[in-house]
Amino acid sequence: MNHVSISKASLDEYAQVVGEAEIEEIKGFAEGLVGKSVCHINSTSFGGGVAEILHRMVPLMRDVGLNAEWRVIEGSDDFFRVTKAFHNGLQGMNIPLTGDMRRTYLSLNKKNAEEPNLDHDFVVVHDCQPAAIVNYLQIRRGKWVWRCHIDLSHPNQQFIEFITPFILKYDSLIFTMERFVQKPLKLAKTFIVPPSIDPLSVKNKPLPQSLILSILDKYDVKAENPIITQVARFDPWKDPLGVIDVYRMVKKKVADVQLLLIASMAKDDPEGWIYYEKTARHAEEDYDIHLLSDLNGVGNVEVNAFQRASDVVLQKSIREGFGLSVTEALWKGVPVVGGNVGGIPLQIINGETGFLIGSVEEAAEKTLYLLEHLHEAKEMGRKGREHVLKNFLITRHLKDYLRLFSSI
Repeated sequence: MNHVSISKASLDEYAQVVGEAEIEEIKGFAEGLVGKSVCHINSTSFGGGVAEILHRMVPLMRDVGLNAEWRVIEGSDDFFRVTKAFHNGLQGMNIPLTGDMRRTYLSLNKKNAEEPNLDHDFVVVHDCQPAAIVNYLQIRRGKWVWRCHIDLSHPNQQFIEFITPFILKYDSLIFTMERFVQKPLKLAKTFIVPPSIDPLSVKNKPLPQSLILSILDKYDVKAENPIITQVARFDPWKDPLGVIDVYRMVKKKVADVQLLLIASMAKDDPEGWIYYEKTARHAEEDYDIHLLSDLNGVGNVEVNAFQRASDVVLQKSIREGFGLSVTEALWKGVPVVGGNVGGIPLQIINGETGFLIGSVEEAAEKTLYLLEHLHEAKEMGRKGREHVLKNFLITRHLKDYLRLFSSI
């Protein structure tokens, strides 16, 4: 496995956002854990919500006294193609689980289980890619926790039945929502812990208006015209083609509206290029549709600017473990129109912080409403920021981890 380089962070800096009392409470939870070792394991250090959270969570764990680190598994291109199929199957896609897929998956997990010094007090394994490592450990000293970030509400039975025996070997499991805990997994000790964003990260901190305008100009996005944005991987579950269809319906009434589809191309997602190409073909030659990614220089600062400049943010997911980009937009005071699936309803209070939708037509209707009712849209954005402050910041997430570690 590869060790991920970690920056420094100070919990005290978050008092300006959540207050001194909350910071002191978190430190109180950490007192009994000072010196304990923690290792997070996942499949990539860049691209997607898991990596974003860990880049901020691990430094904060260190700051409160834990000996925390982060490792990324090694895998071949074939392995990541297989684990993408696992991801899709666990979220309900009707695909077969072949013998070759099983062998590839287990072989790479067995190889990564040979990693020396996995004798931490707590090992947190994220999602399905490294989930079977626990099956091949010769010695296990500490407590092992499996953290599920995906939507398990309607899994393909072949995949959930295959992975369940490995998951049940963990000491405890973490899910975003109770409905993701499939019946066989209810035998384990489970915790419900929604993900979070870091309000002080480059992606979420306030930006000067001059910087926002310069970034829009750089990418030929017109600040004076309405902007609809979706920040999500090019992935069938994020439905980028459906987002374009929503935009086209809106454009019939708001002729100058623009659409930004923003993604990062992650190493563990080999399907990303396939769906990028499908999206580009569906966009055709419409110069008001902007396909943006890290490949053309769009990083965290640019995403921050685009979200702040948006009039409406879409998250038209078909399946969704949580959808951090919903929380990011709400934190910036932008209303969100999102699919009524997975963890999105935790964030969008329908009619208060945005709208939950179930079709292209409904998404277009609600997006058009927000573009035409600016006062109501602004009020939804204000309520959305309050909702995030109370429920989805990294300080609450850190406190949940400390509670969990203490309890096991």
